[in-house]
Amino acid sequence: MHTEDFYIRRTGVLLHPTSLPSGKLDGDVERWLAFLQQCDFSVWQVLPLGEPQIDLSPYQCVSAFALNPVLLDEYPSVDKHSSAYQSFCEKHQSWLFDYALFKILKSRFQQAPWYHWPDKYKFRDESVLHTVRAEHQHRLDEICWQQFCLYNRWQQIKTLAATKNILLFGDIAIFVAHDSVDVWACPQHYLLDENGMMTVVAGVPPDYFSATGQRWGNPHYNWDLMQAEDFSWWVDRLNYHFELFDLVRIDHFIGLDAVWMIPAEAETAIDGYYQKVPGKALLETVRRVTGHLPLVAEDLGIITDAVRALKHQFHLPGMAVLQFGFDEHDDNPHKIKNIHSDCVVYTGTHDNDTTLGWYQKMDATMREKVLQQLGITYDKHLLSDPRLQNTANQPHYGNQVVDGMIQAAMHSAASLCVFPLQDCLHLGSTARMNIPGTENHNWTWRFKWEQINAALSTQMKQWVMQSNREQPQPVLE
Repeated sequence: MHTEDFYIRRTGVLLHPTSLPSGKLDGDVERWLAFLQQCDFSVWQVLPLGEPQIDLSPYQCVSAFALNPVLLDEYPSVDKHSSAYQSFCEKHQSWLFDYALFKILKSRFQQAPWYHWPDKYKFRDESVLHTVRAEHQHRLDEICWQQFCLYNRWQQIKTLAATKNILLFGDIAIFVAHDSVDVWACPQHYLLDENGMMTVVAGVPPDYFSATGQRWGNPHYNWDLMQAEDFSWWVDRLNYHFELFDLVRIDHFIGLDAVWMIPAEAETAIDGYYQKVPGKALLETVRRVTGHLPLVAEDLGIITDAVRALKHQFHLPGMAVLQFGFDEHDDNPHKIKNIHSDCVVYTGTHDNDTTLGWYQKMDATMREKVLQQLGITYDKHLLSDPRLQNTANQPHYGNQVVDGMIQAAMHSAASLCVFPLQDCLHLGSTARMNIPGTENHNWTWRFKWEQINAALSTQMKQWVMQSNREQPQPVLE
């Protein structure tokens, strides 16, 4: 997708493949794409497709490149002599073989992190790794073959989506996990000590969401070395995702301007400091090599003028979330009136509660404010009646609020509006995808096909038509 292609009024749905009824890239995908087409939706947004670590978060993956093997139930027998397979291996040799070897060694050492392996494996003694490859060649071939099959299946999905005028919208985490093949294979790309341990970790400073900030614990990049290498790892990473998707969101886009450096020994993010990053040089290099930048900047939270300038210099759309738009600040960028065409607007994201759950948790005063701003007629006495607050099924006006938020997103000036499927289905907090800062019961929600019906697609199609989507918009300079 080129810059001018973004400025068409489109509507999309956020649904990770693991939230399909099967949780797989099987026939459910074709059925899902047919549903999107019936609704006149033209974008399918997913979370990162990588192989998550034990907590299932797609933002903490084993590899920055490899796709999640559980997305397919069955794999055909390995055909090492297939010309297509050999071509795939040659094209992706910069990460593929190290990923397969990393998986073998993780299994050998009972899934212990690589920095706790014996030194000869931890520090990649080539003679030792050669022996491992020889001993496990069949399994290495199987792992590489899985990636080939996953890639082909996704390309098949992308082709089918294109025939239905549906764009695929992907996502990448800006940082990689410490216990990942990326760090083990090229530790010099990260700020580590001689034992492979992090000297500083990533996160964000204290703000109005958290008095102690957030300590994510990811390693920081050695940007000086990466720039000296003409950002080759980043170019490979983004180019691979450009092959998979029409549009890619960069999570925590602020990290391409400056990063919050937290001493590894610190328990919170309070004692960190900002360090500038050569994001402009990186984006210039990626654009020069790949020929385009089909990116969306995740620019939520406190954003500096420097981040805005970087985003605008490369004509990257940002994000707005309607659930954040009901405070008293008139200049809040998430308020509907402040949303512009160079934006993707959401009712909520994968980190938010569902819109119904969000509304259910409000007090009567806040509910009234939301109803007023959405133009929903209500009875103030019923709204404040304690007998109707947080009832077993849903609070009064809940479904109207969900529908009002979806229609507000559709009618906004944003070129692309996206809402989680949970909002289309009027689901409450039990269908929430993720609660940040918690580890249990996240990333596991799935819908059921009986929740999808003709009335839903007819309603959505009508709203798409009424909001005049699919029309070109002027590109903001």
